[in-house]
Amino acid sequence: MSEDTKAVEGKDQPSEPDSLKRLEEEGEIAADYLEELLDIVDLDGDIDIDVDHGRAAVEILSEEDGSRWLKRLVGTDGEVLDAVQELTRLAVQAKTGERSRLMLDIAGYRKGRKTELTRIAEKAIGEVTASGERRDLPAMNPFERKVVHDVVAAAGLVSDSEGVEPERHVVIHPS
Repeated sequence: MSEDTKAVEGKDQPSEPDSLKRLEEEGEIAADYLEELLDIVDLDGDIDIDVDHGRAAVEILSEEDGSRWLKRLVGTDGEVLDAVQELTRLAVQAKTGERSRLMLDIAGYRKGRKTELTRIAEKAIGEVTASGERRDLPAMNPFERKVVHDVVAAAGLVSDSEGVEPERHVVIHPS
């Protein structure tokens, strides 16, 4: 067995440095793809690459006051952003041959949405704790549900997702 892998239940698994290198490569491929996209739609933006919670994270930031134009790539309720993210994941998969879990943010939309969802989740947690009854939240996309599940878990409660897309939603249960 090489130094780059370690045995886990009889299988070779990538070591931490290999995993980080793979995620950084995903970010670079995504950034190249997104730069081409920005050129095609004639928008300016800076691209920031990071690794966050075990996945490549790429953000398109506005150059000076261009966020108004970049928000076109976010769309209503992040719908265009979700589509661009999926296209970017497909571009990464085409180059690497592996499925990507890359997370894309444009003009700080996801960062702002995460703050808003944290506030919504904390309010719902308070209601569940006070009433002792479960609380169903409105339908959310997978990114939004993940944020809520993380906040609920941090508060020591349990949550799950119910329903079928596009009406899939988080349910918070009392402890």
